[in-house]
Amino acid sequence: MRIIQAARIAVYRLISTANYEGEGAVYQPVQFVGNGKIVINKGTSIGVFPSPHYFSGYSYIEARSEKAVVHIGDNTWINNNFVAIAEHSRIDIGKNVLIGTNVEIYDSDFHGLEINMRRISEPAWTKPVKICDNVFLGSNVKILKGVVIGAGSVVANGSIVVNDIPANVIAGGIPARELRAID
Repeated sequence: MRIIQAARIAVYRLISTANYEGEGAVYQPVQFVGNGKIVINKGTSIGVFPSPHYFSGYSYIEARSEKAVVHIGDNTWINNNFVAIAEHSRIDIGKNVLIGTNVEIYDSDFHGLEINMRRISEPAWTKPVKICDNVFLGSNVKILKGVVIGAGSVVANGSIVVNDIPANVIAGGIPARELRAID
């Protein structure tokens, strides 16, 4: 089992076009892409066994432009099939964050909406994303540009986050909204 997963991880490192800085551990294949900066701090791990998609999926982290940054803080635990794409700004994930399977985080819409703008991406159309310390993101959560999730909050499975979530609350839904405070 370890030999198979090590081979898969090695293949994804070969097809990656970017490197990451830091001391994070990779337990599931991760494709690192882009011209920007990717930092994974100490104690952070990507990939969880046993958990869905451990052998069948992979994670994808991209800092697309030279100014783009994806930063993952200390001791963050990222489950399988994670996606983070910073196109022109940054995605900051704090310390001690728990991230479920199939979570996606984007700093951009990636293109205009009008027909003649659909193949264009402007830096002004992006907004940074910040996930503060001790946040718990359930599986299948989508976090869109410009969102700040406050420290200690929980975002329920399947939620789509388009607005800020305050600290120490449980939020959920489409779009995600505060459901109750955490005592």
